[in-house]
Amino acid sequence: MHETMQIATSKALAGRIAALESVLAAERAAHATSRAVVDRLTKECDHLRASHERLRQELELLRRRIFIAKAERIDSTQLELEFAKKLAALDALAGQISDETQPDAGAGAGGDGGVSSAPKGGGKGKSKPTGRRDLSKVDLPEERVEISDPLMDDLVRQGKAERVGFEESYKLAWQRGGHRKLVIARVKYRTVNGAGESTVEITPIPAEAFPRSLAAPSLLAHIISEKHLMGLPLYRTEDRFDRDGTPIDRGTMSRWLDDAGATAGATVIAAAKKEALATAFCLATDATGVAVQPVPTGDKKRQPCRRGHFFVQIADRDHVFFEFTPRETAAAVGEMFRGFSGYVQADAKSVYDILFRPPDAAIPAEDVVDGQRFELACWAHARRGLWEAAITTKSEIAREGLFRISRIYALDEKWRGKPPDEIMRLRNQFMRPLVDAFFDWAAPEYEKVKDVRGPLRSGLGYILRQKDALMRFLDDGRLRLDNNHSEGELRRIAVGRKAWLFVGSDDHAVSAGNLFSLIASARLHRLDPEEYLRDLFRVLGQWPKDRYLELAPKYWTTTRARLVPTELAKEVGPLTIPPPVTPVPEQQMPPR
Repeated sequence: MHETMQIATSKALAGRIAALESVLAAERAAHATSRAVVDRLTKECDHLRASHERLRQELELLRRRIFIAKAERIDSTQLELEFAKKLAALDALAGQISDETQPDAGAGAGGDGGVSSAPKGGGKGKSKPTGRRDLSKVDLPEERVEISDPLMDDLVRQGKAERVGFEESYKLAWQRGGHRKLVIARVKYRTVNGAGESTVEITPIPAEAFPRSLAAPSLLAHIISEKHLMGLPLYRTEDRFDRDGTPIDRGTMSRWLDDAGATAGATVIAAAKKEALATAFCLATDATGVAVQPVPTGDKKRQPCRRGHFFVQIADRDHVFFEFTPRETAAAVGEMFRGFSGYVQADAKSVYDILFRPPDAAIPAEDVVDGQRFELACWAHARRGLWEAAITTKSEIAREGLFRISRIYALDEKWRGKPPDEIMRLRNQFMRPLVDAFFDWAAPEYEKVKDVRGPLRSGLGYILRQKDALMRFLDDGRLRLDNNHSEGELRRIAVGRKAWLFVGSDDHAVSAGNLFSLIASARLHRLDPEEYLRDLFRVLGQWPKDRYLELAPKYWTTTRARLVPTELAKEVGPLTIPPPVTPVPEQQMPPR
């Protein structure tokens, strides 16, 4: 009996233990599930926190760009206070720089808006005049140019002919202060042959760049300067001319600009580009977008503008070129640089990789860009990533990077204007240790943050990937640290497109690029762009075709001095073309 009770008790205890173990296992499984849920939620929470922080950083960067300032400024004095010990170490590293090379404290680094030309109001507008405009009745200051025929004048002096008046035609010219009427008076001669029959001869008009155009060179140069230099859309120029009493519709002006740009591109720009690709030491380049007006379709549906691109190329201190491409592709870049050998300064966009690709038999022949080019990176782009990290995350690492780069810029600023050989010597003696130390510092700092998304990782990663190209400025004293001059030239496009909004077509964009090239090159050589364009279009029609390079802004001062001033001052008429000048080898490009 007693044994039976013990057996029953044991079985009951075993059942209870099994039940408790089952409950415990279920609790453990539930706990594990809860822990997995907690872990998952914790990871999601961490991910959301990281995403929120990145968005906060992006918002702070955008806020500064929109509401504060676009310039990438940093308080260099504060940086020097923060990194006083680092400053002493860097100066010691640079070899105890002498007073001559010690940097000062704080040193651092078309379309026309779619405006309708329809008359206002619902009524029918005034009928558009047809035919060539009669300028003889326009009340404007007058400038008269009389063109005579030397052979016929000789007959007049011999008594074999006589002057019987003038054959007059008109053009619209421009001088600062307003329009003026240009009267082209060609002498008419009456001659009598042996049979007593008389004939009338009119002096022919000398060759012009734009024959039969209503616009004289000065007016054409003025309209080009207003739009492509000052960013004034044609509809505003049209309005101003109308208020001045000499209305010219913007469609006519647009055709003038298209013709002028195409003519300049086939003559002066082509000659200058050929010289640049053959002789330039360094081509600096960058690109920006532009809206292109869509081609009208038969269904009359409104189409959005498509995006094209203007590339700028700065050839040493000789020429500036703007080239339009419908698409920003490697093939377009390769075609622009075909035949060039030398340094190319650009940002790290993948479209430029084709220029530095080593020879490979597997590459199709049409994709090979002949010539040997060396990549030169931009320290301003390297600095930009650190600046964005510094203002969004307040990272001390980013601030130290900015401080180190400011010391490199400060040294280079002190040496500006010295001969290239001297700059190269100073750079290698004093700056190379700072540059090497900068990359030695950046590498371990990148390892700390390479798994953390954010501007600091992006900035340091860019610097390390571009190390060889960033150090290449040490190879020659003529090379610049940054590509800011290219971005400065592109500002001409960026500011202008806010007013004229778009270009009319790809062909119009190409013509506009040629005009931008002439204006930028003229400013590069300290020429008044409007005066240069007026003189260029004055002489272009009579200039020898194999000597167009002499008309480029780089050589214009010398060429102009060899022309007869009184002939050049006239808007039309014959010109005495000077003989060609034997080219003299020039010295290498001076530092900027």
